Amino acid sequence: MKRFAVGYEFLCRIVMMVVVANVAFLVHTLLGLVVVGFFPPSIAATYADRSRTWLLDVDDRSWSISRTWRTFHQAWLEELGPANKFGWPQFLIWALLIWEYWFVQNNDLGTTGFAVSGALLLLNVLYGLFVFVSWAIHVNFAEKLTWVVKTSLSMVIARPLCSLMIALLFLIVVWAYYTWPGLMIAFGIAVPVFAAMMAIYSWGRLPGMDVHVLEPVLIDDMPKKQMPIRVLEAVLCSIAWGYGGEWFYDVLLVSNA
Repeated sequence: MKRFAVGYEFLCRIVMMVVVANVAFLVHTLLGLVVVGFFPPSIAATYADRSRTWLLDVDDRSWSISRTWRTFHQAWLEELGPANKFGWPQFLIWALLIWEYWFVQNNDLGTTGFAVSGALLLLNVLYGLFVFVSWAIHVNFAEKLTWVVKTSLSMVIARPLCSLMIALLFLIVVWAYYTWPGLMIAFGIAVPVFAAMMAIYSWGRLPGMDVHVLEPVLIDDMPKKQMPIRVLEAVLCSIAWGYGGEWFYDVLLVSNA
């Protein structure tokens, strides 16, 4: 009963933290007069707030409102310049790809139109995955733009399970927001970012943000077919119950028994 109470309290803290992150995103977007604030802090700070600080804080994920806000604001200030340079070109390319897909869909191009439409749809999906991954790479490494782009593209292709989970979790979030619009108002962009970061943390094998390193488990003793399910289960249980690596390890031992 005590463990349940602690877990419930921690789960409520996570929900509260996601709501605070969404509010911080909106406030800082307005604070930056949209053009300056939307891509720099708002997007990058949401990723930084989720990945480098909270997700990597294995020993203490019970963040308060003030700590969440301070972390977000600090990341926002640090990303005012770099994220603008990184985000706006990315946004313009994606806007062009979406427009091209819309144009093909709404104009009769004959048989060729079906092939072009399918190719553009696939390209948009892959580019969307690249966008999710690239922001995680951007906030996790102080590297040049070309390196971030190259690494992000490599991850999308070389980590198919990670890409699949990012896409799947995003679709679940979209479905939930469509079914219950109030969730989108409360959680906004924070939940898709959180979901993407969890997928990258669990399956991305990203140096410095790898669950296998930060919360080591007996991977060698685990059947390969069970590995993805057990790792996800352990990560979610670890976070939901509010324990660090020790509880993560215990969950895997029990589930693998």
